[in-house]
Amino acid sequence: MSDRKIKRVFRAKRKLNIAELVSHITQRAAGKEPLFIEDADYRHILILLRDISRQYAITIFAFCLMQNHLHILMRPHEENLYDAMRDLFSRYAMWFNRKYERKGHLFGGPYRQAVCLDDGYLIAASVYIHLNPVKAGVVSAAQAYRWSSVRLYCDVEAPKAFVEPAFVLSVLDPGVERAKEIYRHLLVRSMPTGTTQIFEQEDIIDCFREELTTMFPTVFKRIAGRNKSIQATGFDLLSLEALEAQIENLRGTSQSSVPETRMAKKYLIEQLISRGYKRGEIAVKLGVSRKTIYNILNKCP
Repeated sequence: MSDRKIKRVFRAKRKLNIAELVSHITQRAAGKEPLFIEDADYRHILILLRDISRQYAITIFAFCLMQNHLHILMRPHEENLYDAMRDLFSRYAMWFNRKYERKGHLFGGPYRQAVCLDDGYLIAASVYIHLNPVKAGVVSAAQAYRWSSVRLYCDVEAPKAFVEPAFVLSVLDPGVERAKEIYRHLLVRSMPTGTTQIFEQEDIIDCFREELTTMFPTVFKRIAGRNKSIQATGFDLLSLEALEAQIENLRGTSQSSVPETRMAKKYLIEQLISRGYKRGEIAVKLGVSRKTIYNILNKCP
């Protein structure tokens, strides 16, 4: 990928705390310490996650608990992501330290967030989460792993839980059984062969999405442009592909004095700001100066 291509990088800082915005949250242990030692530990954080989701009005779409890190796909219905995640991780760390009579930090820094701004990324994130145990060599098939939400996505008779897969599945197909069939197909056909993790390559899900799009062109063509993932936020966001195309067309243009060009650039700047980019980063992507970014935002009607 080129340096200018838009990537949804996991953010440890500058997180977006926006109601109805779907986020992929990751957290890992400090150093080589485990987050979970026995089954009771996995169960305890799931209990906490269930309680936090109810207390803070958060819908949990998917999760995977690995021995030294975890993934959660979620949608907060209020602007309380910071508080909810701080509560979840601090409560678990205190419980874990007390149980095992240990001191010090359990987690290796702030949790990370990547926002799902289109349906293709949402599906890629969900499949990646459920394939994590396979990628780590813990199991040979995703459905064999005990500490993830994968069965809710694959088993027709899966029991109800605090995790709600219906929204993600509906992106694939309005019929639940058909959607689960497609999801199983995605899991089986996209079995990972490498060992790269989110914490080693921050744009791994963007890369994984490109692989899925190549492998399943019909599926991803069908869901392209719907953007159910962001409809509830009220954002008017371009698809990733459309945004990149418009940026390429406008990058470095010199007709900033032309009203139509200035308005087009302002629109793209606002699109990038909505994705969490700073003014300096936007200036690089558009091939203009920071001062130009400032002038367009403040002087363009």
